[in-house]
Amino acid sequence: MVTALYRRYRPENFAELIGQTQVTDPLRTALRTNRVNHAYLFSGPRGCGKTTSARILARCLNCAEGPTDTPCGVCPSCVELSRDGSGSLDVVEIDAASHNGVDDARDIRERAVFAPARDRYKIFILDEAHMVTPQGFNALLKIVEEPPEHVKFIFATTEPDKVIGTIRSRTHHYPFRLVPPAQMLDYVEHLAREESVQVAPGVLPLVVRAGGGSVRDTLSLLDQLIAGSEDESVEYERAVALLGYTHAALLDEVIDAVAGHDAAAAFAGVDRVIQTGQDPRRFVEDLLERLRNLIIVGATSAEGAAAVLRGTPEDELERMRAQAVAFGAVELSRAADVVNAALTEMTGATSPRLHLELLVARVLVPASDDTHRGALARVE
Repeated sequence: MVTALYRRYRPENFAELIGQTQVTDPLRTALRTNRVNHAYLFSGPRGCGKTTSARILARCLNCAEGPTDTPCGVCPSCVELSRDGSGSLDVVEIDAASHNGVDDARDIRERAVFAPARDRYKIFILDEAHMVTPQGFNALLKIVEEPPEHVKFIFATTEPDKVIGTIRSRTHHYPFRLVPPAQMLDYVEHLAREESVQVAPGVLPLVVRAGGGSVRDTLSLLDQLIAGSEDESVEYERAVALLGYTHAALLDEVIDAVAGHDAAAAFAGVDRVIQTGQDPRRFVEDLLERLRNLIIVGATSAEGAAAVLRGTPEDELERMRAQAVAFGAVELSRAADVVNAALTEMTGATSPRLHLELLVARVLVPASDDTHRGALARVE
């Protein structure tokens, strides 16, 4: 059985962790200068490296050559804490979602007083720390505030506000962030090369967009696409269908129809959305995204647009340049406003198709728009 992509490429040191320099740089400095605190709180969105960083920190602290910011990778502790390791007896990882009560806290206190079996420190990693009850946290207060010399605590959570203030004040708090799209795109391109997989143009930007800045979510989606590919090649059509996005050809069809005031073609495109079982709201989101891209293409140079819309195939950029010219800046801005308003109205709508068709009608006919931009569009 093949190991999941996000597990195969789990970082083993801080240098391999992407998009979190606000965390890794100060931690590495603390390790180099021997100013490591006794307790840490790692918080941030899911899949951005909190638990992985906790394991890396434990690896750095217990490395035979450490404490160091670059673990050797060959000593018994480093081997046990590697991505394929069996785990270390002196690094206790606890799922706080299922071990969150007073009795569990007492068990941690009792285990903490004993010296490490082999390594320098006994390290407790509490994952999903926000699930610990207030009573459980209170039972941990004394040991977290004044732990033995050989004990370190690392709390990882997606909801730091649910960690009681008396615990937070006893830790060094490091907030993790979602990884920027450009950095994530470079990363998945690198992984695709490492896996010797050919990916069709336009696929990886969709994967990055669907991942929403979470490394684990993004790699899970890429892994799913690779697993379902034939001949080690990920096709655009299959990726669009699996991720649920609108095919670029259908977006082009609707955009060209609206720009050319071809109502028949525009409504035919809407009908295709419904007949193929696509989510109308997702189509409107994708349409708004395309209009945003057209505004960028129309307002910047070719090099500037390519830099902002990284990963977009050159032929698609050329089509968007022509579409931006056909629309005009004022009409593009008005259309984006209309689509954005329609997207808000579609929340909880009982008839999404009706809202979608009315949206197309409003975009097609400036006379139906009584805003200032609608007046400018009529003048043009």
